Amino acid sequence: ADDSGLAVDFLGGAPGIYSARYADGRGDAANNAKLLEAMKDVPDAERGAQFVSVLALVRHADDPLPILCEGIWEGRILREARGAHGFGYDPLFWVPERDCSSAELAPEEKNRLSHRAHETAQY
Repeated sequence: ADDSGLAVDFLGGAPGIYSARYADGRGDAANNAKLLEAMKDVPDAERGAQFVSVLALVRHADDPLPILCEGIWEGRILREARGAHGFGYDPLFWVPERDCSSAELAPEEKNRLSHRAHETAQY
């Protein structure tokens, strides 16, 4: 099993585990609009964010010691959506090492860079 979320520094780690339901379950567009509103007056230097994912893997039903992996992808929150790929917060998540949003990356490249790639590389 795995779960992931977006942790925004200025918001004390929110939306975090509530990322998918941040705007009361109204979907990605509403989540992004709520995040943009919460961040509208935040200076660029304080817009740090991370996608965080945790994976728990059991090798068999009675496995006493599951494998736990965490992946973190550092970035920042943009002031407006950019890009057409991905889902969720991808259009708002700036990827500094590629100088673009996560939604502007080709899916293959996003898969190599993302928090899930960092997570599964540990296993």
